[in-house]
Amino acid sequence: MTHDPVIALSDVSKSFVLHNQGGARIPVMAGADLSVAAGECVALTGASGAGKSTLMRMIYGNYLAASGRIMVAGVDVATAEPREILSLRRQTLGYVSQFLRVVPRVPTREVVAEPLLMTGHERQEAVARAERLLARLNIPERLWDLSPTTFSGGEQQRVNIARGFAYAYPAMLLDEPTASLDAENRDTVLTLIEEAKARGAAILGIFHDVAARERVCDREVDVSAFTPAAA
Repeated sequence: MTHDPVIALSDVSKSFVLHNQGGARIPVMAGADLSVAAGECVALTGASGAGKSTLMRMIYGNYLAASGRIMVAGVDVATAEPREILSLRRQTLGYVSQFLRVVPRVPTREVVAEPLLMTGHERQEAVARAERLLARLNIPERLWDLSPTTFSGGEQQRVNIARGFAYAYPAMLLDEPTASLDAENRDTVLTLIEEAKARGAAILGIFHDVAARERVCDREVDVSAFTPAAA
């Protein structure tokens, strides 16, 4: 485990501007500070609307922070150029969301293998890794050559998890990775998280499943402390 955190936020704030209401500015976060070390899993907690998803989106670069620093493996996402953020997402920072977004007609095994292919892995190795993950997550082999856009919601979620864990990202963001899964697949996902921690990944996630949080998370950060009223 390294001494320097892989993910580190310092005095991060965020406001939303309501352009259809005269440009009114709504502050949603202020003074956000947190860090995640290599091999550590940290859970974001707090009531609905506290800003957990907003914080994750700022770390991933989907939302622009109003102020502060968001360091991910030495890159300040708050000030990085778009090309730097794209490179960070390809090489360093994985994001497993609740929803699968893929190009239609691309076979499932290719969807899962893509992060490996994008980082220079040999096709045979990438496809083999994809197939192992699909099998572990109980996606029937007869579906691997079909587009996951035709799958059920639960199957799409498992394909999304397989894709997210295909490449060994040094840092990962997980948005409710066990939501709506049955007991067997839930256990597989938690095992994948444990394996990622063991290889040194720094993981930050939203886990509404308390038992899952207790199993894989080392500590919790209550995002409610970062609301402007509490800051």
